[in-house]
Amino acid sequence: MASKQPAVGIIMGSQSDWQTMQRAAETLEALGIAFETRIVSAHRTPKRLYAYAESAADRGLKVIIAGAGGAAHLPGMTASMTRLPVLGVPVESRALKGMDSLLSIVQMPAGVPVGTLAIGKPGAINAALLAAAMLATSDDALGSRLEAWRAEQTGSVAEAPE
Repeated sequence: MASKQPAVGIIMGSQSDWQTMQRAAETLEALGIAFETRIVSAHRTPKRLYAYAESAADRGLKVIIAGAGGAAHLPGMTASMTRLPVLGVPVESRALKGMDSLLSIVQMPAGVPVGTLAIGKPGAINAALLAAAMLATSDDALGSRLEAWRAEQTGSVAEAPE
């Protein structure tokens, strides 16, 4: 979706997080939502994080989806530096299966909200759908595409087992 001005930023702490976060990208693409993707580590590239978060709104982004594993500070740090909604996706970790990521992202102090989704690929997909729903509040065409996506999902569920 490089041809249009991105409305959503998808950021992740490392290249290995792309395996999870690509599900958000695929979902946004299916809904026709322009997005950008970046690797932005809260710990290894803090200056990149500051620059990204502080410039996001001025660059036209409307929502940021931030995926991180382990200590998972990326969503919270991003939320502390932008007025945009930040949706946090806990990336599954080897040691604790993503519970460490989930707890780090969900346990934010009052005044710095992060909308936290499920661990792993389902969370990435739902983050994209939540971003789409937010954007659809002021975009009727997107609202129609989102309704069609949901209708297709409903239609794909069998009424009885085979």
